[in-house]
Amino acid sequence: MWLFRSGEDGLPPIVLYHYTETRARYNAVDFLDGFSDGYLETDGYQGYNNLPGIRRCSCWAHTRRYFIDVVPKGKQYDYSNPAVQGVQFCSKLFEYERRSQNKKHTFEQRKAYRLEKEKPILDEFWSWLDEQKPRKGSRFETAVKYAKNRKDTLMTYLEDGHCSFSNNLSENAIRPFTVGRKNWLFSATPKGATASALVYTMIEMAKANELNIYKYLTYLLEHRPSEDMSDEQLEALTPWSKEVQNVCKN
Repeated sequence: MWLFRSGEDGLPPIVLYHYTETRARYNAVDFLDGFSDGYLETDGYQGYNNLPGIRRCSCWAHTRRYFIDVVPKGKQYDYSNPAVQGVQFCSKLFEYERRSQNKKHTFEQRKAYRLEKEKPILDEFWSWLDEQKPRKGSRFETAVKYAKNRKDTLMTYLEDGHCSFSNNLSENAIRPFTVGRKNWLFSATPKGATASALVYTMIEMAKANELNIYKYLTYLLEHRPSEDMSDEQLEALTPWSKEVQNVCKN
């Protein structure tokens, strides 16, 4: 199951679940066909590399998690521990991102703020990372390699204030499905998995646009969208249309 979500660019939030039988790279290429000259915030999956016309941003939350997982229990404040130091670098970046959000920066201001406040931390982080000599086969080595292998894409977010710093929006959107999957484990057929993707798309789109889920699903069933509808008619059924917002708002 794939999850695609719009970014933090001020447009209505769009959440799309997409089922394919494998996680092969060509599935991402096919789905993103037609999207170019933009940025794609992703997890660490290498299949997103070198997608045509797309600049990739790697997620700092995933990077920080690799270092957090190495910190020994009860040692999170042992600042002499290299893993703790790695977490601290990442946490400083997250703190500046939080401050930028609180200041309600425009995208241009956010880019300037990142270059002023976060770029020096990043430079220090990469220098620190080069100095590390982790034990071969250790989890700390895995964390170091994870960050080093993604240096270019972990820096991409500095190029444009529209870029997200982490993949947390998508992680939050996919969580209901991953939690549910632990209970039901499997879809019986590919058609069933596709149906699940459609239902989750409608529910998560409603939530992202602050609609009452029951009201929105009822509204869709009453208006029965079909392939015969024009683009304008289908647009009127989207969670951000004025009519839907008026009728289905929480």
